[in-house]
Formats: sequence, C-alpha cells, structure tokens
Amino acid sequence: MIYPKIPLAQSIIQICLTKGITQIVISPGSRNAPLTLGFVNNPDFTCYSIADERCAAFFALGIAQQLNKPVALVCTSGSALLNYYPAFAEAFYSQIPLVVISADRPYSKIDIGDGQTIRQMNVFQNHSLFNANLTEGESNENDFKINKAINIAYTQKGPTHINAPFEEPLYETVRKMTVDPTISAFAKVYKTIAIDDIIAYTNLWNSAAKKLILVGTNAPNEIDDEITNAIANDPSIMVMTETTSNWNHPTFLNTIDTIITPFKEKDFKAFQPDILITFGGMIVSKRVKAFLRQYKPKHHWHIDPLRAYNTFGCLDHHFWASPNDFFNQILPFTKTVLSDYFDKGKAFKKQRLIKHQKYLDKIPFSDLKAFEIILPSLPKNSMLQLSNSSPIRYAQLFPIDSSISVFSNRGTSGIDGCTSTAIGAAVISKQQTVLITGDIGFLYDSNGLWNEYIPKNFKIILINNGGGGIFRILPGHQETKVYNTFFETAHCHTAEHLAKMYGFEYSIASDAESLTSALNALYSQNEKPSILEVFTPTLQNDKILLQYFKELV
Repeated sequence: MIYPKIPLAQSIIQICLTKGITQIVISPGSRNAPLTLGFVNNPDFTCYSIADERCAAFFALGIAQQLNKPVALVCTSGSALLNYYPAFAEAFYSQIPLVVISADRPYSKIDIGDGQTIRQMNVFQNHSLFNANLTEGESNENDFKINKAINIAYTQKGPTHINAPFEEPLYETVRKMTVDPTISAFAKVYKTIAIDDIIAYTNLWNSAAKKLILVGTNAPNEIDDEITNAIANDPSIMVMTETTSNWNHPTFLNTIDTIITPFKEKDFKAFQPDILITFGGMIVSKRVKAFLRQYKPKHHWHIDPLRAYNTFGCLDHHFWASPNDFFNQILPFTKTVLSDYFDKGKAFKKQRLIKHQKYLDKIPFSDLKAFEIILPSLPKNSMLQLSNSSPIRYAQLFPIDSSISVFSNRGTSGIDGCTSTAIGAAVISKQQTVLITGDIGFLYDSNGLWNEYIPKNFKIILINNGGGGIFRILPGHQETKVYNTFFETAHCHTAEHLAKMYGFEYSIASDAESLTSALNALYSQNEKPSILEVFTPTLQNDKILLQYFKELV
C-alpha cells in the first residue's frame, strides 16, 4: 500500500476510512497531492476526479443525497475552495452530509504574497456545522477535530469543513503508515416524545376537526404504510404533498397549486386548519405559503429530529423526532373526530382535475403541454431529478407515478448545480435516472457534463424556451430589451454541440407528436447518455400558464 509521507494527510485518510467515508470526490490540484495520493492508492475508497470544483461539489452532493451518509470533497488551496460554496450552502439547507477537506498553505504563508493562497480557515463559517482548522504535523488535537467534523456531518446531517495545511514536498510517499490516529465513536440518538407532551398534544389533536399535514422535500420510503393508511382514512385530516415529498396515497392532494390558486376567501377559510403539521424540507409552492401566512392555523407543529423553520410565522412546537417516530407514538392515543375537512379537499381535487384536463386538451404545444406528455412517460421505478426554476414548478401541477422517486435541490433553490447533482445521484443509484431541466440551468451547469462517470442510461430532457421563462410569469414583466437581456436572459443556444463534445446521444422535439416519438426513442436507447431537447414557444408559454390557473375555477 502507498501512503503519503505527510503524517497529517495519513491521519485524515485513516479517520475517514474508519468512519465509513469511502466516496471521495477530488478536484485536481497540487497542494492536495498528499490527500489525493492516499485516497486514490487505497482500494477501499471509490475516488472520482471532477475538474470544475463547483460541479465537483454538486456531484458529491448527489452521491450523498442518495447514500444519506457523508461524502468527502478534496481540493487544492486558493480559490478552488470557494467554488464549493454553492453546494455547501445547499447541503446545509437540505440537510445533506458533506465533508470538505481543503489543502492549504502553511499558515505562516497566508497574506504575505504567496501564490494560490487565500484565508481558508472558517471560509464557510455561516453555513458550516463545524470548522476543523488543523495544524501541521501529527497531534491529538488534530485527530479530535477531524473526528468531530465527520461525526457532526453524520449526526447533524449537513456540511463540515476540514482545513489542512501542508508544506512541500507534497508528492513523497511511504510504504507503511507512520501514524496511529485516535478514533472517537459517535452514538446515534433516538429521541422519544415525553409522555406529558403526548398527553397534551393528543388532546389538541382529538379536539381539532381540521388537521392539515403539509409535506415538503422528503426521502422515499420514510413513512410506514400503516401510518399512511391511518392518516388517509381520518376524515379530519387533509394531506398536501409536494412533488419532492415522495409520500403517496390516492387521497392526498398532490398538486397543491392547482387546488388553491383559484380559491376565493370562503374557500381559504374553509381550508384554514386548526392544526398544521409539517415535516420534510423546503416548500416549493409560493401559493400555499401565502395561504398559511394569511390564514394562520391555531397551532403549527413541525416534526424533524434536527431543525424547524417558522415558515408561516406561527410555529408553536417543534417535535424533535422523525415523522415515523412521531406518528407511531402519537397515533395510538388519537381518536376519530367527526369532520368534513377531508371530503372538502377530495371534492376540490375532483373538480380541479376535470378543469385541468379540459384546458390541457385545447392548448397548443408549450411548456405546460410538454410536461403533460413527459411526466406520464417516465419509466416506472425510475429516479426523477428536477432542476430549479420552471421545471420544478411545472412538475408540481401534475401527479407523478408513485413508483418514481423525485429529487430537487430545494435547499437554496439555485439553478447552479442541478445537472451535476443529478449525475452524482445517478452514479450511485441503481434506478434509471432522468433529469428534467430548463435551458438556462442546463447551460449554466454545462461543465457538469465534463464527467467520465455518467451512466450510459442517464437521460436529460431539456426544455428550451429561449431564456428564463419563469420571469415572464412574475409581476413586473415587460417586453423590453432591458428585461429580455438582464432578467429573462434571452438566447439562441442549443445543446447540440455540447452533446457531441461530451459524447451524448442527441435528439429534438418541437411539437406533441415529435415529443411522444422522441420520448419512446429516448428510453429505448441505453448505450450512451442522452439529451432530448424540447423547443417550446418563448412568447406563448407564460400566457398559457397564467390562463391555466384562471380556467381551473
């Protein structure tokens, strides 16, 4: 076995291995050579080389998203580290474990004019769960910090930063380890709800005729079937799920915006809950947020073992538990309450579905029509990755087959790394993976295709409407050069040459018939990754979507 000669690098590598961090994403460089040599030459690690640091970080995020365990990111000194920040912030808000290990110059060389040198210590301070600023050489203090950074990434589900200064020579190796690092264990904490809380909150539950459960981003298979069925059969409970919730039942309201957008005041009041129960990550729907901020519930409980956001300005209790643990402890003490709350939701869902289909049947080809065709075509038991901006919002308007797992970077809701995240996820997942993305997000993260690990059956469906179409449906839209250039980012680019450069199969569609045909061909070809570019009319998409909501009434 080959090891780096530098003891500090040996300690980092050995502690990572002992703690089960075996997926290592490396951004090529020189200062991180001791770490690269150690990780790559150990067959217990799976190492990936991603040249663009921003793409590398989102690629690692996708791996960690699927594994639900820390992935290590390794980079050289200087500005390389700063390019990890978008994914680092996403990991913080999405509660995804990452461990960034940055090589640094010796601290005596900071701010004296040395090359490729910045102030790396605590650079992620605002979003890092722990910063391990190491010193040169081997020490118990260094081992303690490395252990703590990894332990916190595991237990608190988020990003941590290890900054390691290395002095030259950097490339020397040895055949035998010269360190015996200290390993500190961590224990998983299983939290139970206090019996006093169970009594107090089940009393509230049993007296509430209108209980709304709203679920944001959530991993697949998080909720037991027994819990799902018990909730679905309670007449006093209405469940609203977002596309990224991965929680399915035929009675749930899974297209929130189609339900509440046409509401009049009496409808909002009828839906106003006595108790709002939330779990999962960030909520996409602006409409449901506006509804619950104006028509506040009497009580808002959030269920999460780590954190709670007061999204609606009325949070009064945080249950420090997983949703499964919460419902398993609470439901045995609940009773059925006479209510028509569930029936009201069911009636609106049925009514909206009729209007929804009636409108879709008469519209021309557009973004909305494309999603109507694309989403039902997705292979069963596949993984759908949705980029931010328009794709995630259009997907919210349609039901998606319950066998499909859905993911999106909703922590910070940025477009910057959606392609890279999807590829990282696809590398780890055994599922067929499809990314639906918009043209601006795709072009912005085009370096994500500069990647030798993309599975042959990875698919990208690219909706090209000639710019940031979402800005056309926002208040303030004007058909001016300033608007088109600085807001919408109008362009005439396509993915054809990028597909050729990176070895992707490429096809196009521009109407319903060609899209249906192209989708069939897309899923049948698995010899190399594919891009299907769907062209939609720039000047009509916003009008068709805005009219859609008007005709749902």
